[in-house]
Amino acid sequence: MENIVSEFAIEGRILGIEPLGSGLINDTFRVRTDGADDYVLQRINEGIFKDIELLQDNIDRVTAHIRGKLVAAGTPDVERRVLRFIPAKETGKSYVRDAEGKPWRLSVLIRDSFTYDAVTPEYSRHAGRSFGEFESMLVDIPGRLGETIPDFHNMELRLRQLHDAVKADAAGRMSDPEVKAFVEEMFANEEKMTLAERLYREGKLPKRICHCDTKVNNMLFDADGKVLCVIDLDTVMPSFVFSDFGDFMRTAGNFVAEDDPDIPKVGVNMDIFRAFADGYLEGAAFLTEVEKENLPFAVALFPFMQAVRFLCDYINGDTYYRIAYPEHNLVRTRNQMALFHSAESHRDEMMSYIRKISPSLQQ
Repeated sequence: MENIVSEFAIEGRILGIEPLGSGLINDTFRVRTDGADDYVLQRINEGIFKDIELLQDNIDRVTAHIRGKLVAAGTPDVERRVLRFIPAKETGKSYVRDAEGKPWRLSVLIRDSFTYDAVTPEYSRHAGRSFGEFESMLVDIPGRLGETIPDFHNMELRLRQLHDAVKADAAGRMSDPEVKAFVEEMFANEEKMTLAERLYREGKLPKRICHCDTKVNNMLFDADGKVLCVIDLDTVMPSFVFSDFGDFMRTAGNFVAEDDPDIPKVGVNMDIFRAFADGYLEGAAFLTEVEKENLPFAVALFPFMQAVRFLCDYINGDTYYRIAYPEHNLVRTRNQMALFHSAESHRDEMMSYIRKISPSLQQ
């Protein structure tokens, strides 16, 4: 790894390299130096991100655009407000390949920064504002970014995959009455839950540059608890704003984890919803009325989409998601469908709150 780091234009001498964080996708390390900065070294997972050139081009353009916005606004301490990737000495690109062809990148470690895993109304409000501001800064980014994971949040595609899985029945699980019932319910909701794709084709719903992995721990905070910047930019790409709003609520707004088998405990935490919505609508001033009016739809869409993906994998024989026991994906399906039902039951309440805090919808 020292040889890999030495291929980048770093300052200072390497003192040591140690594992950093607990991410599930990329391998991440802290590089300690005797210079002014330490660095974050990552081996990029090509199993997930097939086009490294596109991935890093997206990230380079996004960070440069945000940096330009911060500088133009006279924002203090810009170096702690946006990630900075180090170019390779030979190519000038923001990644290199090792002797085995594996891709690596290096960024400056933002000093005196912290992440939090706690999901509270306070941090949810911070998250909403930060992700809304992140999207807002990228509304006018020149050109078009590529999709680092094509069709990542395409509900029509996910339902087509379920149709294919049911037809193939590779693991012989369609004889289970519970599986059949889930499949029938999902197909019964097919038209309703593919609303976003139809609105897009009709020219009523734009695609934005979204983060697409909106978790509380994908933000850095300073010692005073104030947000410094959004991190983990691998999935930044064109999508509907529903991706950022709905996926945060799916992961942070459920009372329990997505694989908790105690289904009666599953449900939408409205305190988290109100806090996140407050922050998000404050930060995302660019939203159209169609986008705002369908934020409650997004809260239902993402557990439904995830339930479809979990059930599809279960029917296929558990070939995609890592499982801890034979019915793990089926339990996940139960959980996410219960969350979907909860979101549907709260839809009017959520819509009333969105209208309350959004002046343009009150007219």
